[in-house]
Amino acid sequence: MQGQSQQQAYDRGITIFSPDGRLYQVEYAREAVKRGTASIGVRTEGGVVLAVDKRIRSELMERTSVEKIHKADDHVGIASAGHVADARQLIDFARQQAQVNRLRYGEPIGVETLTKEVTDHIQQYTQVGGARPFGVALIIGGIENGEPRLYETDPSGTPYEWRALAVGADRGELQEYLEDNYNETADLEGGIELALSALASVNDGSLTPEGVGVATIDVESEQFLELSNGETEEYLSEFGLLGDGTEDEESDEE
Repeated sequence: MQGQSQQQAYDRGITIFSPDGRLYQVEYAREAVKRGTASIGVRTEGGVVLAVDKRIRSELMERTSVEKIHKADDHVGIASAGHVADARQLIDFARQQAQVNRLRYGEPIGVETLTKEVTDHIQQYTQVGGARPFGVALIIGGIENGEPRLYETDPSGTPYEWRALAVGADRGELQEYLEDNYNETADLEGGIELALSALASVNDGSLTPEGVGVATIDVESEQFLELSNGETEEYLSEFGLLGDGTEDEESDEE
């Protein structure tokens, strides 16, 4: 009984390490990320591509209310997987930091700097009693000094830089697909094809324009651009990934 009570103490206390050096609540937050629908980021020579699975749980739900891709600044976009409310809090924080940097220094914030500001904020919630970690992972992509940059934030508060990555459901399969098919010399359209093909690989080989979201930040304009359903449908048709519109029900996380 004593051992069980000690286990519960490690389990419930975010600030208490277990004897083997684990923070259980952080690990549970990572599990919450896995319950969310997938998001993908791809870095190419021409810019950064963000693609998300945004299937809805009911035909009665307004599709426009499902937001998984966000504009943080003119040159930075963010995709999320996990608890939607947690993602909104972090994205609002990222937007504030981007605007503070513009007002203070008169220049856009660096993608790496913004990512570390966000992860520092996340990390504080792993050391404060009475709080819980953020149950969400973010993909932060943008252009910094003319170069595309792509980062992941983890519920522990650790930033990782990637050339291509997936977060959320089916991460293992998606990451394997990206590793097998990633091309460092691909242009922006090649990045879009890779991201959509990866999502299709875990969705019976096809997608619908309403069921995915795509955004790009290209090197030339350094501007965040979210594709319309019509533009997404053109790409899906061009790549042979256009489905018939049948969707599966999803969990509360996104």
